[in-house]
Amino acid sequence: MSSFYIRLYKDSDYHIVRDIFARGIHEHTAASFRRTLGLPQVWIPSLVVTWLPLLVTGCLFMSALAVTIILGLVWSLNRYIYTSYVSFTLRDDMLDIENYYLHREDRCFWVAESAGEIVGTVAAAPLLKTGEEKQMELKRLSVPRRHRGKGIAQALCRTVIDFAQRCGYKAVVLDTSMIQISSWKLYEKMGFRRTHYCYPDHCFVRYIDFIDVHYRYDIPTQE
Repeated sequence: MSSFYIRLYKDSDYHIVRDIFARGIHEHTAASFRRTLGLPQVWIPSLVVTWLPLLVTGCLFMSALAVTIILGLVWSLNRYIYTSYVSFTLRDDMLDIENYYLHREDRCFWVAESAGEIVGTVAAAPLLKTGEEKQMELKRLSVPRRHRGKGIAQALCRTVIDFAQRCGYKAVVLDTSMIQISSWKLYEKMGFRRTHYCYPDHCFVRYIDFIDVHYRYDIPTQE
């Protein structure tokens, strides 16, 4: 059984934490690309564009070139979503992690460590919505691929839930993407329930059907 413990983030973790986050997001590009290729609004036009040069010119090279261009475009669209999200986040709350999460009320950032190596990250921050009950957002959950299946992600999620409960919050909320099935299973196993789906704010996400999935965990009321 894997031996790890969870502790507060410290400044010496900065570069490895940002790297774990970025790698964890970028690794979804390939799965998203494969899913996109199976969408009717993508493969039907692609099929037409692929065969049209062959039928009109009889040139196999032009047809192969069309396939290459289409695949490159679809890959680039999927990659752009992830790279732009990583770029924004690294300039936002993960630019100065200590000040953003450890020096502000009801916020925190933890890492999981094993044998001197950081093997997971997670953060918590209030969901800033006016006029609603107090909700804590679970953010920046990431475990490197080689350390998955050891209970690290589950322990990090539990850390956020316990933190939210101590701070007097009624629920923990989070969002993930349509392709992250393993994340769905983790959250639902822990008692999160799926609440809704939505498209991110990108002009082309509906075309490639990139959907965010939102979850909520209701914190039991203490007697």
